[in-house]
Amino acid sequence: MPMLHRLVKRRGGRRGPNRVAPPIPDSRNVAYSNRPSQYMRRNRSRHSDSAHQATSALSSSIIHPMIYMYASVWILAIAWIRHCSEGHRKGGGGARIEQDDRVCFSFRSRGKVTSNQDNGGHSSVPYIHNDNYNHKGEFRQGCSCDWEIPLVNMRSPYQFRVFKGKAVNVTADTTVDEDGDALPVPEDLLAVSSEVGFHNYNEPTQIHLALTSSPGEMRVMFVTRDSATSFVKYGHKQEHLHSISETRMESYSQSDMCDAPANASIGWRSPGTIHDVVMKDLDQGRRYYYQVGSDLGGWSDIYSFRVPEEDADETHALLYGDMGTTAPYRTFKRLQPESERTIGLMELELKRLENKAVYVSHIGDLSYARGYAWLWDEFFQRIQPLSAQAPYHVCIGNHEYDWPLQPWKPDWASRIYGKDGGGECGVPYSIRFHMPGNSSLSNASTRIATRNLYYSHNVGVVHFLYFSTETDFTAGSEQLAFMEKDLQSVDRKKTPFVLVLGHRPMYSSNMDDQSQPLRMEMIEHIEPLLVKYSVNLVLWGHVHKYERICAIQNHTCDETGKLPVHVVIGMGGQDYQPPWQTRPQHPNTYVYPQEGWSMYRSSEFGYMRLHATRSALKMKYIGNHDGKVHDIVEIKMKEEDDDNCEYPAWFWGLTVAASVVLSLLGPGFIMFVRTGILRRYWQHGDGVKPRSSYLRVQTSIV
Repeated sequence: MPMLHRLVKRRGGRRGPNRVAPPIPDSRNVAYSNRPSQYMRRNRSRHSDSAHQATSALSSSIIHPMIYMYASVWILAIAWIRHCSEGHRKGGGGARIEQDDRVCFSFRSRGKVTSNQDNGGHSSVPYIHNDNYNHKGEFRQGCSCDWEIPLVNMRSPYQFRVFKGKAVNVTADTTVDEDGDALPVPEDLLAVSSEVGFHNYNEPTQIHLALTSSPGEMRVMFVTRDSATSFVKYGHKQEHLHSISETRMESYSQSDMCDAPANASIGWRSPGTIHDVVMKDLDQGRRYYYQVGSDLGGWSDIYSFRVPEEDADETHALLYGDMGTTAPYRTFKRLQPESERTIGLMELELKRLENKAVYVSHIGDLSYARGYAWLWDEFFQRIQPLSAQAPYHVCIGNHEYDWPLQPWKPDWASRIYGKDGGGECGVPYSIRFHMPGNSSLSNASTRIATRNLYYSHNVGVVHFLYFSTETDFTAGSEQLAFMEKDLQSVDRKKTPFVLVLGHRPMYSSNMDDQSQPLRMEMIEHIEPLLVKYSVNLVLWGHVHKYERICAIQNHTCDETGKLPVHVVIGMGGQDYQPPWQTRPQHPNTYVYPQEGWSMYRSSEFGYMRLHATRSALKMKYIGNHDGKVHDIVEIKMKEEDDDNCEYPAWFWGLTVAASVVLSLLGPGFIMFVRTGILRRYWQHGDGVKPRSSYLRVQTSIV
């Protein structure tokens, strides 16, 4: 069966159930006390994507009929980078544009085809499907096959090319993908479509929100093709978007990339113009509606978000790492189809929490573009149902940054910091996102300094501190100084919970011996700050699994609740999962004993659902195949004691107040009782029977 036929069949699932099951009982689900699935298909009617529908009829070339048992059809969606007028398409009338988000890709052939060994053994039509051949290897007449392919508006036309696939002996000269499978070669080209265009290449796309350093503000970023002046309009009602602000524009070029494939023609494509604007003077706790674009280039759909309250008594957040993206085609690098399920479930979370302000956190390894620029477009298009409704916050990972000439690369890190960034050297990450703060690091390989390295902000009752594991965090570094100053300044009455987030984990039981030097450096330089300032929870990515570590310091668990709990949450969607650590004395025997400090671990993809109040923080691990809770982390605040007494100060204050009241009212009760006793005896002496109710009062007081 052809590759894309399988892909479309897999996309045919229904939306999964809108439910979250109760937690699964687990003896290792412990609470700490610290001081201060099914394929999810997006609802396109609610979140308009940037793609449109077209139908392209392919002209036929030739193929040998006897290789049908080994043949498959390769389709490469190639967006040509050329200046075309809006809606212009060369070639015949085989393509049409409609307002939809899918392309109907059609094969049609007519006429009888027979084998002809004299002309090279080729037939005149492409192979579609084994059922289209008879037992003699002759192609049947009148067959056709259709695919639906979702396309992202990458600001230029698409063209489809069909290649024959066959069993090949892969040699050193064969072009292969990351799995070692041979990629199509020009001599295997069967058919070429006419260009498939979009209605508007300047349509605002890739919309995503972020908080700023000031309350009552929300940043929005988006992309257009041209550098035309654009705006954001916003207001309390969809029909009254009276406030308007102009965007700041920025972009980057191929020469800004630091290494291949990012700076090579095979990986590069223009990112368009990236717009950045802040919506200000927002009423906290209110829902706002907004729209981005311009009259000249067109406007986006209207989206909405709820403004977080600075003094809120709770926090709702969705957190994960290493999600990546997927696409309806194969490319040079592996994609992350599991990310689709993760996003689908989180869309349901936003719907369930539509009356709450929700915060989204993605801790490194975002798109996994790794130098292939069009994957950034795919990534932003797929997260838009989340990022257009809730602030989407990130930190840098190895696949956004690392390259051979990066500025900080100590001797112990020679095997750690390699080519994971694909030559991007943090440039797309720095320009496409704008996080709070102003951290940056310049380097000699590019004119663009790396931004968004470390920052912090409050979200309700939680203080979030992000830092970079890819740049200097050792003693004397600007980053470590920032972290300590920030942790010193946290007001635990305002934000009783403190979370620290970074990409590469300090603790993990996965098999990754080359990361041990980095982990030991973080234990030496960063862990003392976590302990000193009573950080409650530390979240990591990088390892594409889930693992909850105990409250720990220097590989030693603590049961008093005074140390931070570490959790690895890199299970957002990246498929590659390194195995757990084997036994040291038997490294090649695949037995994986669980470390004593590893409380719970799982390989299921998913995300974290966090809810915190002023008294407790609860974080649940949601699996993306069943939508159920697989693990729970709960941290409860312990009230400060007064004068080392067993009870808190409010208890003693209430006790003293009660004592004062009783001391004032006591004499009155005594006088009342004594008077009642005399009266009883006086009445009794006159032959009057005592009142029973009066006797009960006396008894109760005595």
